[in-house]
Amino acid sequence: MSLVFPVILGSVRQGRNGLRAARYLVQALESRGHEAPLVDPAELALPLLTRMYKEYPKGEAPEPLERLAALYRRADGFVVVSAEYNHSIPPALSNTLDHFLEEYFWRPSAIVCYSAGRYGGVRAAMQLRAMLGELGTPSIPSLLPIPEVHKALDEEGRPLQPWLERPTGRFLDELTWYAEAMREKRRGGVPY
Repeated sequence: MSLVFPVILGSVRQGRNGLRAARYLVQALESRGHEAPLVDPAELALPLLTRMYKEYPKGEAPEPLERLAALYRRADGFVVVSAEYNHSIPPALSNTLDHFLEEYFWRPSAIVCYSAGRYGGVRAAMQLRAMLGELGTPSIPSLLPIPEVHKALDEEGRPLQPWLERPTGRFLDELTWYAEAMREKRRGGVPY
């Protein structure tokens, strides 16, 4: 069954390695028959959050926000790709996520974290898990950390290390399970 999983990238830095991880996830999801549009804050150039999407009068939100709101309403879940900045999440990711709220409700999220070092960005993932739950898109229990991302993936997101395939498969199996279960429950109505 085809599902829609926006892949939300968190970095806007020049030469960012996160694009490797985001491309890898897009390809992995598409190879399973899912729709996986890349949400790239560098391309969107969203304004700093001064008001949420829902606070704009109907039809007056900036075009990138309207486009994202339409995509998020179709989504069955979200894949969030995050680096670790100062043991926390990147500011561009927080800004991208915080523009929305109800559009996330009753859909699971999955956290892919990465770093140039050996820890794979997991300290940021812990803070991101709390944030995603507060936004209404609780994260699945598993994480997909990618340490030494520049050695694990090439610039196009192709794996350079054979170890990556097995945890990616299990991670996406889990996300799919949660997304299908929550989609079925949404069809029957939501608590509020």
